[in-house]
Amino acid sequence: MKSAPAVALILFFGFGCQDPKGNNIDSVTASPIEGTWQLISGTIIEDGDTTVTDYTRDQSMIKIINATHFSFLSHDLKKGKDSTATFSAGGGRYTLSGDQYTEHLEYCSYREWEGNTFPFKLTILGDTLTQQGVEKIEDLGVERLNIEKYRRVDGLSSHTD
Repeated sequence: MKSAPAVALILFFGFGCQDPKGNNIDSVTASPIEGTWQLISGTIIEDGDTTVTDYTRDQSMIKIINATHFSFLSHDLKKGKDSTATFSAGGGRYTLSGDQYTEHLEYCSYREWEGNTFPFKLTILGDTLTQQGVEKIEDLGVERLNIEKYRRVDGLSSHTD
């Protein structure tokens, strides 16, 4: 039975390419930013005023990043039933070079923001991702520093400590 070693080898490599949960693992290592992230806090500095928002209380936002695209979804936690009702969503392509992460916003519930590019500096420490950059849209008179802190929620390690 010369085929038995070949079958054993195929089974070894076949099962060896799965993670402990049984998911297939590509031969290409995913970027540490890929995954699902929940926004913890956001700081906007505009015209000398600073606004800090705690996204763990009355609203929730997640950002999902894959190999080529990002998307975000945000809503209030009262299911739209009071004056704080809000929902926003958007997404598009991104580029990443070192710690320079640039979002190319192609879709957005605030349609006038579509077609703009936003450069950020990223840092990842454990399961926390921080992005910081200037959001600038001349046509809308927007120019502000945006600092967002996210926590990984997909259970994957961030590869960087």
